[in-house]
Amino acid sequence: MRVDAETKLLAERAAAALGCASLTEFMVRLIRDNAPQILQAQAAIELTSAQFDLFMQLSAAAPAPDERLKAAAARLDQEGF
Repeated sequence: MRVDAETKLLAERAAAALGCASLTEFMVRLIRDNAPQILQAQAAIELTSAQFDLFMQLSAAAPAPDERLKAAAARLDQEGF
């Protein structure tokens, strides 16, 4: 990874403060510690109680899904979404 000198020095100081033997170890630690939360935040949808209640109300009133929608949902399930 290429970074400017100031960023590299900052990373080296932080790595030393954490007791990392190298910048690579420091970067791996950062990735392992932070990537799961970042990915979860991208995958999760957070609603207020009012928004959820409105969603449930609208979902109950919606027509039944057609075959194309069911096929798309099945495809998403197969792909792990």
